[in-house]
Amino acid sequence: MPLSTARRTGLVDQVIEQLRRAVAGGEWRVGERIPNETVLVESLGVGRNTVREAVRALAHAGILEVRQGDGTYVRATSEVSGALRRLCGAELREVLQVRRALEVEGARLAAAHCTPADIAEMRTLLARRDECAATDDTDAFARTDAEFHLAVVRGSGNRTLTELYRGLIEVVTASVATTRHVPVEMVDHGVLVDQIAAGDAEQAARTAGELLDRILAGVDSADSC
Repeated sequence: MPLSTARRTGLVDQVIEQLRRAVAGGEWRVGERIPNETVLVESLGVGRNTVREAVRALAHAGILEVRQGDGTYVRATSEVSGALRRLCGAELREVLQVRRALEVEGARLAAAHCTPADIAEMRTLLARRDECAATDDTDAFARTDAEFHLAVVRGSGNRTLTELYRGLIEVVTASVATTRHVPVEMVDHGVLVDQIAAGDAEQAARTAGELLDRILAGVDSADSC
């Protein structure tokens, strides 16, 4: 590789990392438009081609979305989430299946390893979720529901499982928003927390699985109508 190419590639990688950190750190939130190319060139101290290559790479990864004539928007906070966000809609069923696998194991492990502080956080988020459920704010409800399920998985004490679920939080939130009004009898989330607090690993896993099974059945029923 020519030295000039190597230098350019290294500079692009640095800019990609800077932009990725800005997104992951919340400087630019999902759905927001990032600064235009001129501003990025000035703030990063690099050329336009470097900025364009970095933006193109992050758009390919699903983190950014370039809208011609409008600007560049944040689509997701990670490559994994960006890839899975594209599945919401036509591939919603696959997203729910992934959620089921992670949430069932998360609930099982949480029942065995969670702390009183973990349980307190789950109950706090559940109360906030129930408050949101009484409103028409689907976005707030979806975010709070996703945070609750993340708290359950975090209670597992398994950092790898937790980080994997955290990486999917946007697609989890999107799936909650999409299925909020699916006509199914919802499983009481409070029962799940009680089972985790009681250390009943098998029952907690069963309840977590039933929750997703009902949503999946509702999605299949809606698709067949």
